[in-house]
Amino acid sequence: MKESEIITDLLLTEKKMSTNYNLFASECTNVQLRDTFVNLLTQGHKTQTQLFETAKQKGWYKVEQAQPQMVAQAEQKFTNQAPTMEARG
Repeated sequence: MKESEIITDLLLTEKKMSTNYNLFASECTNVQLRDTFVNLLTQGHKTQTQLFETAKQKGWYKVEQAQPQMVAQAEQKFTNQAPTMEARG
């Protein structure tokens, strides 16, 4: 297996694990266990960032820079969709 394939596999695995940790944390009723899943989720995101940066630096992951206006629009869109305490009831 080439190094690029290994990095890609690790990145995909971390993404899947983050999805699982997020699901487990959101459905967990035990606070200590939930906090453990949240910590694992946070660490998984850090690992994903490191893997992504490695792949990007080696030219295995091409990224096109978004225009600042598009970034601002996306941020506004998702900020408006964020649930508020009032909406949760």
